[in-house]
Amino acid sequence: MEGIESQFIFKSFFRDAMTQFDVFNGDADGICALHQLRLIRQTDSVLVTGPKRDIALLGRVSAERGDSVTVLDISMEVNRAALLALIERGARIDYFDHHVPGIVPTHDLLHAVIDTARDVCTSILVDRHLGGKHRIWAAVGAFGDSLSMAARQLAATLGLQPASIDALQALGESLNYNAYGNTEADLFVHPADLYTILHRYPDPFRFMQSESLFRTIDAGRRKDMEMARSARPAHVLSYGKIYILPDAAWSRRVRGVFSNQLAATLPGQAFAVLTPNDLGGYAVSVRAPLGAPHNAQQLCCLFPTGGGRVGAAGINHLPPDRLPDFVREFENAFKPLT
Repeated sequence: MEGIESQFIFKSFFRDAMTQFDVFNGDADGICALHQLRLIRQTDSVLVTGPKRDIALLGRVSAERGDSVTVLDISMEVNRAALLALIERGARIDYFDHHVPGIVPTHDLLHAVIDTARDVCTSILVDRHLGGKHRIWAAVGAFGDSLSMAARQLAATLGLQPASIDALQALGESLNYNAYGNTEADLFVHPADLYTILHRYPDPFRFMQSESLFRTIDAGRRKDMEMARSARPAHVLSYGKIYILPDAAWSRRVRGVFSNQLAATLPGQAFAVLTPNDLGGYAVSVRAPLGAPHNAQQLCCLFPTGGGRVGAAGINHLPPDRLPDFVREFENAFKPLT
């Protein structure tokens, strides 16, 4: 997927003073992680974000000596060269993430909080960092990142009723859903705009009650899922299924969420959902068997532009002539663990 120019100014700043850059994945986890931090420390900042798969973001940051950069929920491995360049220019960097980082640089200007455990997302890392001061938003982010059990454990510490917890789950899933798509045109609203609106609300229930944008995204998500459920797998394999959806905005949005639902419905199988992209190939979402997550990242990294985690991974561009290779490697990757 081609990168999207997504640098937004939040409030105002003066370039001759220290500039704060907030760089974050445009999904629920990235948005909720930043929201927690900025509820504690309000500051003028430049927002750098984009759709969920638009993660090579640090190269767009023009920070200089004395500036501060907060990075949330984007792969350090993908952004390593830009990270080193920022350090070389003298920027101070706080980096929170739960993806496999590669080699983490050691430098006085870099404060890295990295945890790749299966039950951790960036919102949870920020919650730990802040001592739970805005834990309700960590639960929203965890729900959006498909960590339902961890999210409910967080919510349980807040004394919320089951109906309220279910509402937080709907919010997290909707915030996350808005980030899916190949380009900005596929999204209901750009993630920077969504964050700016959401950041007016310390209380997620007030946000849901007051903002029609939440209802628009939630209704769109449900409609897209209805269309996805009518799809039939293109490949039925021994250990999972591969779906190829049509070339449409709804299918590009639903790709990751549909993968999650398939995995939740049949936890003993692996799934891949493919949609055509602008390069003439496919964008791919892969989910390992939920009951025993393994090899999703290993599979996707066999192909250029692939990456992710052991349980959930993806490929930004799978050329059409590599589709047979992907089907074969998918079958090999998800043989039951022994």
